[in-house]
Amino acid sequence: MSGLDQTTPSPTEIKLHQKSRLLEIAFADDQRFSLPFEFLRVYSPSAEVRGHGPGQEVLQVGKKDIDITHIEPVGSYAVQLVFSDGHDSGLYSWDYLYNLGTNQDSMWAHYLDRMREANASREAATGVFAQRPKSK
Repeated sequence: MSGLDQTTPSPTEIKLHQKSRLLEIAFADDQRFSLPFEFLRVYSPSAEVRGHGPGQEVLQVGKKDIDITHIEPVGSYAVQLVFSDGHDSGLYSWDYLYNLGTNQDSMWAHYLDRMREANASREAATGVFAQRPKSK
C-alpha cells in the first residue's frame, strides 16, 4: 500500500506547535495548513472514530483541550499521531492530511452541527459521569 495518490503533493515540512495546539504542514505545491489538534482528533482516520462503513462514525466529544504527545512517521506516506487521551490508532496519510487542510472549514462546520444536534460539548467532562452524546 503506497498510501499516496499520485496527484497529492508531497509534504515538505511538518511542525507541532504545542502551545497553540496546531499541526502545521506544508506541501510541495506551496499549500500550508494549520490543523488544530482537536480537529485532527475528531476526524481521526481510525476505525474507532470512522466506524467500518458510512453512517457508523462515532461522534467525538470533550476533545477541545486535547494535545498531541507524539508524532511518528509511518513509511514515506503517513504519520501516526498519539493524543493525550491515549488515542493512537489513526494513520494520517499525506492524502488525508491534504484533504483535511483543503476541506477544514466545511468539515469543522459539519462537526459543530453534529455536536449541537447531539447536545454534546467540546469541553472535557469532569466528575464521575462523563458526558455522552444523545443517541438519535
